[in-house]
Amino acid sequence: MNHDKPNKKAVALRYQEFEPAPKVIAKGQGLIAEEMIALANEHGVFVHDSPELVDLLSQLELDTYVPQTMWLIVAELLIWAKGLEDNAKFSSNNEPK
Repeated sequence: MNHDKPNKKAVALRYQEFEPAPKVIAKGQGLIAEEMIALANEHGVFVHDSPELVDLLSQLELDTYVPQTMWLIVAELLIWAKGLEDNAKFSSNNEPK
């Protein structure tokens, strides 16, 4: 019986205004997922930990759009991430010099 923790999974999404929906641009599990997350963190890319959502998104093929049934949850995450990014920019611009 294997008592190891399950392999970590990661899915990277991209959304551009001219595209109809967010697109799966990378995915992996285990060491690849860990490396994806580490690189995202190094470059200030928003990382959201939601194993259930990752399980669903990881079933999609690379370079495919997120299906309409998942738009609401993905849109909420993108809006939240954008808010975090905007707050971080605002905070760094208002730090005493």
